[in-house]
Amino acid sequence: KIATSSRKRATGRSAMADYPPKGLSSTLAELPEWIKAGCGDSEYICAERGATFPGDPCPAQLPDLKEHHNFMAEALKATPGLYDKLRTQKTASGVGLGKCIKTGIDNKSHPMIKTVGLVAGDEECFSTFKDLFDPVISARHGGYPPNATHPTDMNPGNLLPTKIDPDNKYVQTTRCRTGRSVRGFRLPPACTFEERRELERVIVKGLLSLTGPLAGEYFPLHGSRSYSPKPTGMTKEKEEELRGRGNLFQEPDSTLLLSSGCGRHWPDARGIFHNKEMNFFVWINEEDHMRIISMEVGDDVGAIFRRFAAALEGVEKVLRSEGFEFMRNDHLGYILTCPSNLGTGLRAGAMVKVPLISARKDFREICAKLGLQARGTAGVDSASTGGTWDLSNADRLGKSETHLVNIFTHGVSTIIQWEKRLEKGEDVSESIRGASEWARAKA
Repeated sequence: KIATSSRKRATGRSAMADYPPKGLSSTLAELPEWIKAGCGDSEYICAERGATFPGDPCPAQLPDLKEHHNFMAEALKATPGLYDKLRTQKTASGVGLGKCIKTGIDNKSHPMIKTVGLVAGDEECFSTFKDLFDPVISARHGGYPPNATHPTDMNPGNLLPTKIDPDNKYVQTTRCRTGRSVRGFRLPPACTFEERRELERVIVKGLLSLTGPLAGEYFPLHGSRSYSPKPTGMTKEKEEELRGRGNLFQEPDSTLLLSSGCGRHWPDARGIFHNKEMNFFVWINEEDHMRIISMEVGDDVGAIFRRFAAALEGVEKVLRSEGFEFMRNDHLGYILTCPSNLGTGLRAGAMVKVPLISARKDFREICAKLGLQARGTAGVDSASTGGTWDLSNADRLGKSETHLVNIFTHGVSTIIQWEKRLEKGEDVSESIRGASEWARAKA
């Protein structure tokens, strides 16, 4: 049931023609038309970008998927008749199958760069469309079974004591990031203008109650008119500063995001909270209700995780006092928009400069053996700059938070040890052949 409080307390719809939901924000004026098409009130339809599938209702005929390679398309192709079985079903809040699969129909993906192709419009999607979500979740998370129980462990005392970079030479910054969704609200692909504003109100109230090193300030995106203490959002200069530091998300500039519905009413009721030390950030109403990030210069993942755990506990405590809680169940863990982030939703990562070991053609495969994902300096599938890589845990679901941080700690420290040996001219081939991720290594 969608929170009734959102209907009572949400700020009313703007009646202005130059602002959502009736119009587009003037802050989008310089963006290309194909992006603007996904930032208003309507479903994203853009023939130029191949985005033509209706989010609702589903057409009687499933489009031809023979050139599609995402997990969703593969699940539908593997089970003829599944689309017909699900296409007329809806959750209690009105989310249909089309809203969930539109991003995967509009974006074919590639056999070598496989996307999920499926999003949830609300928490109930995972049960209403279980016959589609279950095989996609299993395929994306290495065979995660439909009856499995997801563990949770936020106790910093269970972290490895290993220092990742004892010489303070290789790790530039380290961070922990996760997402959280507030039960009783639809998720970003399907939430309304009013729901998004109520989410902002509830979440910001919780964040502003944090004390000590977590205390900070909320900054709506430049041009947002949803937050009365800053009625036009943060300044353009503040927004550029945050983006220049890599602390703030961009407008939705891919058809994956636009087709998912996450760009609607941009930039209204989106923003960022950060503390005074600029090492704790919360993104509000981007791809998820919340993205929580704890980071700092250096390799002290223990301090980062303790700050991260304290913030999650503090925010949830305030939400509970308001009658809300995070979306979670025993099977899927914490519920987020994309099935790839289910479970912990946690990504422990570091920017690491290791030019010698990363010069190997099989570097990404080496990282995978250690349970890591290697990204370039500009994100997934981007290139490295000067041997610097963004290394993080690959898994999210089926392992606890501390388990994933330990995989990250073991994996990155191992890569740094190999880099040191290569600097001395040593051969690390035998060591690489015997490498494995932390859980197997400790056995």
